[in-house]
Amino acid sequence: MPKPTTIDTKGYWKATVRLTISLLVVWFLASYGAGILFREALDNFHIGGAPLGFWFAQNGSIYIFLALIVIYCIQMTKLEKKFGVKG
Repeated sequence: MPKPTTIDTKGYWKATVRLTISLLVVWFLASYGAGILFREALDNFHIGGAPLGFWFAQNGSIYIFLALIVIYCIQMTKLEKKFGVKG
């Protein structure tokens, strides 16, 4: 019978919460910040003929959200390997 391995659950959850909060901050800045708070400053630049602030409000935050999902999956896989967590 294999020996049970000990898992640093406190360290694992600390790293998981840190990653989650970091990605949520990026998502907030991209969606609410770029689309609403910093819209006027970003509207000085254009993407495909649309002001950048408008583009972030309509499209950019969705693309960033999808990228954050991929980043989350990759980083969580690394954390699970680092801390020996098996799914």
